[in-house]
Amino acid sequence: MGTEAKGTPPHRVVLAEDDVLLREGLASLLERAGYDVAGQSGSGRELLELVREHEPDLAIVDIRMPPTHTTEGLDAARVIREEFSETAILLLSAHVEVEHAMDLLGSGERSGYLLKSRVTDVDEFLETLERILRGGSVVDPALVQELVAARRVEDPLDVLSPREREVLSLMAEGRSNAGIAQQLWVTEGTVEKHVHSILQKLRLPETEADHRRVLAVVRYLEAR
Repeated sequence: MGTEAKGTPPHRVVLAEDDVLLREGLASLLERAGYDVAGQSGSGRELLELVREHEPDLAIVDIRMPPTHTTEGLDAARVIREEFSETAILLLSAHVEVEHAMDLLGSGERSGYLLKSRVTDVDEFLETLERILRGGSVVDPALVQELVAARRVEDPLDVLSPREREVLSLMAEGRSNAGIAQQLWVTEGTVEKHVHSILQKLRLPETEADHRRVLAVVRYLEAR
């Protein structure tokens, strides 16, 4: 899965994770899947050095790293996005930390945010990487679930129907219209109508670009 097509070079990846066992495990998984793991690091500073040296297609970054274990990885990811806009970024976190990553996810493309527990499903994880590398965005459904459970009195999504909320949640998991239709046992045309309505109600510009789907989710996350 790590190569774009037969005869093309594998995607180059750098890893930033201070948990050595997890980092080595990810590196091994990626190499087996056909990716070129150009470098590994345990800090945000080392990550930036690796990215500047190798200019990878993808950076997988732990949000919390030494020395303070707060937002070192996320801060480095922001620098990467500014200096290397074509480098896809996947943020990993042990906990749901919505606010920290909103600006990066708000770019709407070539970015993702997954809980580390999600990495245990290898096929799903590799599919997520491919989706991000193709220009899409992925938001861990746990982020959406947390927000649904902590709705404010003035919920910005009050304009959506229960079914539209359900569709939005599945959109946040990165599902296509066909995938949503299969999940909800409705036609793809019905899903298309729901998506159109969601984008209209949230006042998001009409476009065929997939990242608008994720921006619909990001709009909700920002309104916490």
